[in-house]
Amino acid sequence: MPLSLQAGLWGLLSGSALVIGAAIAYFLTLPQRLVAAVMAFGSGVLISALSFDLMDEAYRTGGILSTSLGFLAGAAVYTGANLLLSRRGARHRKRSGHGEDARQPSDAGSGLAIALGALLDGIPESIVIGVSLLSGEGVGLVAVAAIFLSNLPEGLSSAAGMQKAGRSATYIFGIWSGIALASAVAAMLGCWAFAGAPPGVVAFVTAVAAGAILAMLSDTMIPEAFEIAHDYAGLITVAGFLAAFTLSRVLGG
Repeated sequence: MPLSLQAGLWGLLSGSALVIGAAIAYFLTLPQRLVAAVMAFGSGVLISALSFDLMDEAYRTGGILSTSLGFLAGAAVYTGANLLLSRRGARHRKRSGHGEDARQPSDAGSGLAIALGALLDGIPESIVIGVSLLSGEGVGLVAVAAIFLSNLPEGLSSAAGMQKAGRSATYIFGIWSGIALASAVAAMLGCWAFAGAPPGVVAFVTAVAAGAILAMLSDTMIPEAFEIAHDYAGLITVAGFLAAFTLSRVLGG
């Protein structure tokens, strides 16, 4: 199977979490502590993935300069986009809350803003999935799992807001299915476009995703996990980190 097609399938898998999250919000009501616990675990997985799978790989590929520039650029771009999206109700799109505060989308407009935020988040993440296949060592499974876990709250939050505003199931799942497909296309393009790119460029792109992920974690997922499940959030996050670290070491030989 061509590498670009493999990348597309892995991108689709990670993006499918958006559809799953939307389905959970549409058909079920989960305890908030359970969702927060999943987010805490996912935060630990993401920290491990960006540390050992993204930043370490970027450094070994293109050196410290390209890696540092990409890392800072990713954080800056995420922060700038988040500031714009926060005015549309999507600042906490990675959060799980269904309460009365700003974490809960109140109308279809904020739900669409969250969907737009998911698209902006998902494109660089999916590109990195595609780029990871270029090393010839297979896809970064830890990174895919981490992105999958982080995508669930976006589908949850947006679908809840759209459903409250009276949007149909066809409308809601049509949007999220489209974004999942866009993630697949981005992964394919990442694998294809950067196949012959200089090491410094590949390192920069990989580090951009790492910087954006860490900024997102600091801004949304970790505060949410602590706010809802603070007694156990630290332990659950550490468990997620250890699980991802162990998996990466075992798979990496």
